[in-house]
Amino acid sequence: MSHILIVDDEAAISWSLREVLQDEGHSVEVAASVAEALEICVRITPEVMLLDVRLPGRDGLESLPDFRALLPAARIIVMTAFGDLDTAVRAVKAGAFDYLVKPFDLARVSAVVARGIADHSARLAHSADTSDGADTTATTHASLIGRTLPMQTVFKQIALVSPSDLPVLLTGETGTGKELAARAIHMHSPRHERPLVVTSLAALAPSVIESELFGHLRGAFTGATVDRKGLFELADGGTIFLDEIGEASPEVQVKLLRVLEHGEITPVGSATRRPVDVRVIAATNRNLEAAMATGGFREDLFHRLRVFPIEMPALATRLEDLPTLVTHFLQRSSLTVEVPPSAAFLECLRDRPWPGNVRQLKHAVEYAAVMARGGRLQPEHLPPETPRTLLQGVSVSGAAIPSDALLAGEADALVAAAIRAWVTSIWNQREAESDPLHQRLLKLVEMTLVEEVVDRAGGNRTAAAKILGLDRATLRGKLER
Repeated sequence: MSHILIVDDEAAISWSLREVLQDEGHSVEVAASVAEALEICVRITPEVMLLDVRLPGRDGLESLPDFRALLPAARIIVMTAFGDLDTAVRAVKAGAFDYLVKPFDLARVSAVVARGIADHSARLAHSADTSDGADTTATTHASLIGRTLPMQTVFKQIALVSPSDLPVLLTGETGTGKELAARAIHMHSPRHERPLVVTSLAALAPSVIESELFGHLRGAFTGATVDRKGLFELADGGTIFLDEIGEASPEVQVKLLRVLEHGEITPVGSATRRPVDVRVIAATNRNLEAAMATGGFREDLFHRLRVFPIEMPALATRLEDLPTLVTHFLQRSSLTVEVPPSAAFLECLRDRPWPGNVRQLKHAVEYAAVMARGGRLQPEHLPPETPRTLLQGVSVSGAAIPSDALLAGEADALVAAAIRAWVTSIWNQREAESDPLHQRLLKLVEMTLVEEVVDRAGGNRTAAAKILGLDRATLRGKLER
């Protein structure tokens, strides 16, 4: 029999938890506030505590360090109705064993409590780290949201790995938020005041990728007129995020392995190694195990990168997050619509395939907001579904490759259909608008085009400008506008 303490001011939840845990043979005490819980801890020593975040007076996270000091061996499980990343990070930093998001399944509670009891027994003399639990909220990961179990698992993994310097390998389909996860890890790490350098290996030309990553000396190749630092040196003391790591050439893979094993880089044209202190976070939507089997990716590099793997869930596995995501995208958009969206709109979202995951959903919601013209979002406001034939031209690396269907003009036909639908929707209201239709359409199309290309280039503005046929200064101006 184990002693368990439940701290929650919601009587119904406390009663349900008490009944389940008592049926399993545990001795259970209940408190409705932090003060009451501290009084109970004077007379009993619980092996496991279930602690709610929102409590009258002091909240659970605020008082968690006090419980850790009073009960150093107890496993504290945080309960919250607000399952965001910051809550997970604060809970882990403050010494929580685990956390549960309300409403939760009672079977899951039993499983987590059982793990807590087992861990308590195995590590009775161990006292968890009691860091200050400071709130490190940052806007850079504001879009990494979700209440479903797959996302809560990701939040927990980010919270656990952030304080370390371990290399992290983020995997998952295109558009699942791998870069957002990398930014969150950096922002919650001890390196957060140092640079985070983001690059996509797929966006770099093979001829310049070594120079971009490791720098070069003057005269190393044609056009190298001055010494130049690479991205690893620019990230010294901080973090580098290598998106599309599966696109690295064999030569680059060898150099990446040296960085990970010895903390050294060799600029192009130099025979001298330079030390760097950089945490590496890599990401891919390729199957690197399959690439290793065919000799396309080094096994030793794979294992050095995959010290702490995090799988980003596809949107199809977390459809319950759709309402939360839609609300979030609308709040961050400059477009005004009636909220909440219609039930039919959300149902239509659930029925659609989302091969582009959260990124595709974001663009669809923004499109619908334009089409709704300030009204409530309805199914007819969504963009046309992408024909499955258009998806045949997408490579495993996520870079769009023209297939026969694309060359046949289906993509152009989709754009033309969208423009016709747009003109139809605003035809009767055009007199009320100050901008002529041509200018309005150009603004809308240009905004979407620039955003999409910069997004697909991994935020690399130089690469995006080249793809768009613009100089970098012009692109920067358009992004600012």
